[in-house]
Amino acid sequence: MARNLGSGGLRSKLAASEAAPGMVLMACAALALVLANSPLAKAWHDLFLHPFAWSPVARLETLHEWINDGLMAVFFLVVGLEIKREFVMGALADNARRRLPVIAAMAGMAVPALTYLGITFGHPALRGGWAIPAATDIAFALGVLALLGSRVPPSVRLFLLTVAVVDDIGAIAVIALFYTASLDLGWLMLGIAVFAVMASLNRFGVRSLPPYLVLAAVLWFAVLHSGIHATVAGVLAAFTIPVALDSHGDSPLLRLEHALVEVSGFVIVPLFGLANAGVALGTGDPLAALPLGIALGLILGKQVGVMLAVLGCERLGIASRPAGATFLHLWGMALLCGIGFTMSLFIGALAFTDAPLLVEEAKLGVLGGSLLSALAGAAVLRMAPRIAPA
Repeated sequence: MARNLGSGGLRSKLAASEAAPGMVLMACAALALVLANSPLAKAWHDLFLHPFAWSPVARLETLHEWINDGLMAVFFLVVGLEIKREFVMGALADNARRRLPVIAAMAGMAVPALTYLGITFGHPALRGGWAIPAATDIAFALGVLALLGSRVPPSVRLFLLTVAVVDDIGAIAVIALFYTASLDLGWLMLGIAVFAVMASLNRFGVRSLPPYLVLAAVLWFAVLHSGIHATVAGVLAAFTIPVALDSHGDSPLLRLEHALVEVSGFVIVPLFGLANAGVALGTGDPLAALPLGIALGLILGKQVGVMLAVLGCERLGIASRPAGATFLHLWGMALLCGIGFTMSLFIGALAFTDAPLLVEEAKLGVLGGSLLSALAGAAVLRMAPRIAPA
């Protein structure tokens, strides 16, 4: 009998497993902020940014680089596995079910980006940060939802998760297309060749995971040196992992996702928060164009984009709102989409690689916008009825 293939049960388990990591992430972000504004700030800074005496990968010379370019590739591998699972057997498996979350996610990326560009219009050096407020942090948002218990209908939880998954697809595409400064064609061709071999293994029915994992490591190394951000390799590798059952009745994709989801949620993402969320609060002006554009993109642009998409689709008959959801449920969910944290911090570091002070200001905007979105979303959902009227 096939095991681990129940999409609904798997989704429930993963949603539950992501709620606790969201809370751990909040704690790590708070710890990073405290340490960055304490007498230990220099030691904390040196821990992540001081170059190693020796590194097995020459391009990764600091702990910060190993976390952002190495461990985060595993995080993106998990994201890719989740995306593939949702398209094959989950909420994105058919047109009718994917229509609303796809439209909502697209609007929820476009409006924050336009909000940011509008606020930073007179500052050409800041235009590269347009994608920072376009992301949604799944773990953080689910952590907030977990604190609200039965006030949120399961359909709204699932809708938020699905929007965030589609949002991740958009964020990955943005990283690959807009945050690649230069390309090394030799390494790029090697990466393409390795990816083709992995896809061929899937095509010819290889269900054993070890060959995919070995090739995924080679793919990561090639992409790291190609000029494309190394984390994209994690997503590409995930798309080649087979979903079909092996000889033991297991799905290789689901088995790998189960093996990595807790490592990603409890180790990798919190480490990323510790390494990237620390910002000295006196070093930047929170009302400057960059942090203000990011914060308003998250707190205002996200909710406007998602709400307009949901209500517009309902009004035009394109798609129905999640079952049992009132206006307050939808509004609270749209506000929670403005929690950009992990992906926003990640894109911020890529957008201003040669301007450390701008990266720090971007952090102020991400942290401020995400915190306000979380508090506002929780407040609105607390006002919503526990059981939506029929």
